[in-house]
Amino acid sequence: MDSRWKDALYVTEARNDTGLEGYAYVAEGIVVKTSSPLNNQPGSNPEQLLGMSLATCLKSTLEAIESENKLSHSAQVHVEVAFIGERAHYEFLVNAKIRIPGVNMDAAKQMVAEAEGRCPVSQLLSGSENYTVTTVEKF
Repeated sequence: MDSRWKDALYVTEARNDTGLEGYAYVAEGIVVKTSSPLNNQPGSNPEQLLGMSLATCLKSTLEAIESENKLSHSAQVHVEVAFIGERAHYEFLVNAKIRIPGVNMDAAKQMVAEAEGRCPVSQLLSGSENYTVTTVEKF
């Protein structure tokens, strides 16, 4: 195991013992009913969970950057996740769209680039041709 684990600031374990049509949970108590995005059954799917994870990470990173620059917390993050492919080769396409009202586009793009490099979820996805981040003036 990677030696960096011993110096972790936080560790959690997510579990799914029941499959796509079941439940995912973490030891701390959150339980999420899961379901395929291709049916009408209730439950969250991996696409939604990935999108929420990335949106939350980027937003919190942008809040830190805004604070460091003495700006109000105005950044907005919308993440789209598409499920594509066919049997034996499915993929996700992930596009984060970020809007920072009250900041000119050049400054916003710099802040977004910094957030991409600092957000751990973005770092995990970076380098994939399936991951894009776009700075936008409106959604």
